[in-house]
Amino acid sequence: MKKKKLLVTASTFPRWRDDTEPRFILDYAIGLSKYYDITVLVPAAVGAADSETLEGISVIRYHYFPIHAWETLCYPGAIVPRIKEKKIRIFLVPFLMLALFLNLRKYEKKFDCVHAHWLIPQGILSAFCKKPFLVTGHGGDVAELNKSLFYLLKKRCLQRAGAVSVVSRHLQTILEQTYGYLNARIIPMGCNTAYFTPANRKENFFSQGSLPVILFAGRLAEKKGTVYLIRAMQYVEGLLVIAGGGPLEHTCHALVSELHLKDKVRFLGPRPHTELRTIYASSDLFVAPSVTAKGGDVEGFGLVILEAMASGLPVVASRSGGITDIIRDGENGLLAPERDEKQLAAHINRLIRDPALRRTLSQASLETAARFDYSVIAEKYCHMIENI
Repeated sequence: MKKKKLLVTASTFPRWRDDTEPRFILDYAIGLSKYYDITVLVPAAVGAADSETLEGISVIRYHYFPIHAWETLCYPGAIVPRIKEKKIRIFLVPFLMLALFLNLRKYEKKFDCVHAHWLIPQGILSAFCKKPFLVTGHGGDVAELNKSLFYLLKKRCLQRAGAVSVVSRHLQTILEQTYGYLNARIIPMGCNTAYFTPANRKENFFSQGSLPVILFAGRLAEKKGTVYLIRAMQYVEGLLVIAGGGPLEHTCHALVSELHLKDKVRFLGPRPHTELRTIYASSDLFVAPSVTAKGGDVEGFGLVILEAMASGLPVVASRSGGITDIIRDGENGLLAPERDEKQLAAHINRLIRDPALRRTLSQASLETAARFDYSVIAEKYCHMIENI
């Protein structure tokens, strides 16, 4: 039987093979390709191909500004942080939205359905097209920009969508309280548990000797709370490895110097997934110290937590956003209040000093990650799409 054609739109996507950009939309598309013939439509990026087949998935990258070297709104990182980094980039937003709308109208007739990832801009523009569509909220697109024109556009999107999903209960609550929308399903993005496994471990990978390795992986941005983890290292005997880059990179380096922690903190910079799987598995525990940012942006779900869990790591995290959908305190991880560096340190030290607890939480991590494997997540999205 011939597969239906699904157009997936997003604004975060790998620019090329082994890119350091998040690849969860690509992994989602690979998982769903069992059921659909999938094409991904994403913004162009400097140095990326206009069209290609990436790990079996057809990718179209649309240009949105006449001078292609200025197409810097979406990468690296995400749209809102890119604008915060350079305010002038806000003038690229209308160009991006116009280009996306024109490309949606150009390609939609070739597909049976559209899956728009993020309400802004993908969802609100899909609402002006003719094809049935599913929209998925991932975080800041739900938690922020909920006033005036964007409120009206997002409400229209929710009303016109054939189905709506969000990646966490926290985001579902925001849609209910802000928009009165009661039908959003919670379906998170997933994890490739065949790729991230404890078997990737390499002993003494960081030349750490007898020191326990505490890992942080992700963007160095406000909502990730990295500064609180760095502060926690004042009370921990171990090596903190930070894999990632972002707008707060200079701030984090400065804080390490200020607190005289250079022997305790190592910055790896952004790393591709081909390296991250070894970095995860070769660490001893993972910390996700996320916080609610000043503008309301919050951790939508926390895919790096799942990757760490699939790698067999016990996890310490903040009670923030969608993280509590993954971590149950004391059962499959340890939770601390947001911005509480001393409680983070206490949890880290507890794991370091209690091998039995580490083993228990490590096993619980593996069992949790298995429930979020992309084969499971793809089947859930397939059922949702079929019912549109």
